[in-house]
Formats: sequence, structure tokens, C-alpha cells
Amino acid sequence: MSNLRDDTFWDGPSQEPLLPKTGKRTRGKPTTKAERMETRGRARALQALYAADVRDQAQLRRIATTVFDDLAVVPEERAFASRLVATVADNVAALDAALAEVTNNWRLERLGVIERCVLRLAAAEMARDETPVKVVLQEAVHLAERYGTERSARFVNGVLDAYARKLGKL
Repeated sequence: MSNLRDDTFWDGPSQEPLLPKTGKRTRGKPTTKAERMETRGRARALQALYAADVRDQAQLRRIATTVFDDLAVVPEERAFASRLVATVADNVAALDAALAEVTNNWRLERLGVIERCVLRLAAAEMARDETPVKVVLQEAVHLAERYGTERSARFVNGVLDAYARKLGKL
């Protein structure tokens, strides 16, 4: 019993939490403190959306609170992320329907969880109309690339570009 680890209990290794890829950032200029807080807040919101998507979307607010508590998210990031999560929670059906209109040949439920969550997050932020659309697009692509793949980032960029144009924001 001296050297027991959690993964020895299971047949396979324990699942790692959703973490960003490490490495050199390839896009953009160095960010200011305020921008970094918003970027971190978007990442926290994405983590909550991801957790709710794989568990129970109807419990998004409760799951987000648990995720933010578990990660000890600082108050300003938490407030920003909570506003985005609340917008998704209040409007998920409308956001999904609007996104489905611009995802040609793709049903939203067939997308990967990361892509679906990033799209919802960006659509919610566009609906809030507090951040310039180009910033929302850039941040969404960065999140898709960071937590997904380069291919995810290209897909998210194309869908959100079409979505923003449909809304008349680009």
C-alpha cells in the first residue's frame, strides 16, 4: 500500500484534465494585462462549456461554478467567464440554431466537443456585443488551436466568419 497511485486502480492510465497545449505562441503581439485576463476568462469559460457538454448541458451554470471553484479562478476572470457562460446557458438553443445555419453539411451535434464549445462561446460573445467582432474571431481561433488542432482552428475561423457576416458584423 505504500506506492499506490490512482492509475493503478484502473485498467488504464488516469485521464488528464483539459489543458492547453504548451509551446510558443504563434500569432499576435504580446498582450496587455487586461487582454490576458479576458483571454484567460475565455479559456475558463471554454473549460466549463466543455465539462457541461460531456456531462449535462442542462447543468451548465452549476458545472461552471464547480469548475471555477476547482480551478481557483481569480474574481475578475471568473466574472468575465461567468458572463459568457450565462449568455450560453440562457441562449443555447438560439445560438445552436444560428450556428447550424452556417455550418454547411455539418450538424452541430456531430462536431467535436472543442469545436462546438468554441463556436458557442464566440457566438455568445458576439451576442453580448461588448467586444469587437475581429477580437472575438481571433480569440476563438486561438482557443480552437490551443485546445484542439490547427484543423479545428481553420474550421472555427470559417464558421465564425460566415456567422459574423450573416449577422452583418463583418
